[in-house]
Amino acid sequence: MSPLRFSRRLCLTIAATGLSALWCTLPQAQTAWPTRTVTIVVPFAPGGGTDIGTRIVAQRLSQLWGQSVVVDNKGGAGGNVGLEVVARAKPDGYTLLTGNVGTQSINPTLYKKLNYNPDTAFTPIGLFAELPFVLAVTNSLPANNVKELVALAKSKPNQLTYASSGNGGSPHLSAETFKIATDTQILHVPYKGGGAAMTDLISGNVHMLFASVLETSAYIKSGKLKGLAITSQQRVSALPDTPTLQEAGVTGAESGSWLGLLAPAGTPKEIVDKVSSSLQQVLAMPDVQQQLLAQGAVAKGGTIADFVKLIADDRKRYARIIQDNKLSID
Repeated sequence: MSPLRFSRRLCLTIAATGLSALWCTLPQAQTAWPTRTVTIVVPFAPGGGTDIGTRIVAQRLSQLWGQSVVVDNKGGAGGNVGLEVVARAKPDGYTLLTGNVGTQSINPTLYKKLNYNPDTAFTPIGLFAELPFVLAVTNSLPANNVKELVALAKSKPNQLTYASSGNGGSPHLSAETFKIATDTQILHVPYKGGGAAMTDLISGNVHMLFASVLETSAYIKSGKLKGLAITSQQRVSALPDTPTLQEAGVTGAESGSWLGLLAPAGTPKEIVDKVSSSLQQVLAMPDVQQQLLAQGAVAKGGTIADFVKLIADDRKRYARIIQDNKLSID
């Protein structure tokens, strides 16, 4: 007897029992996911590191799953607009989120009020990239390495300035981490976005800036800025001659951003596990690794538990800096 005929006969045999509806509909409940388009919400405008990195991964996930994977940019309020959209989405696996260190580890402490609960709204799936920052300085500054910069800052307390893309963002907190590690006093000049900060740095109106390799490498390679150090634990291929902060003699100042996938809370474990597994497959592809490197990112995977720990550790680390500097956004 074929398995199909056996299944039908069994359904008929138990039809008089209360289990019939459950048994006979079970194959439909186990339909493979995904069966339609999956949307990954990027909580920032197109063109930045979070957006570009997500699109690289989304393309390969689409190929693995045989379904379209589209990126939907929902920028605003430091990423909180997009996070609220995902927090309210149906937890069926068809709406995912790309989070970064700002949205998942900084905003919960920085913002006084959020329209979602950062502790319960999302299910972490996995890390997929690290975005190292570069300590870049204006060409007119008489410092050609980190040691000279620290000496100059100590000789002129609160006379050197650093730019950022805004209060409380990861570039701002990266600079504060550097100040703590080097025991220096450097004035913060916040801008409304990274573009304006970069323009003033190139013009010499501010002295230094921490920004992603994606944003800075072209200016450093063209000689418009000096790149003094990379904030990650390892050098990056986009700027192979630029030492890490640790190589430059500064410890405990690693910073930057990272990218990872999350889902609305309540998403079935089977789907979360499948996305996590697929993500590891994508990150193992040499061409994906090269595409990310070309954008100044480093492919970085790991388990769901690893990602949960990363979010929690960075949240604790940046909370101290936010509280010490009395930072908050209404």
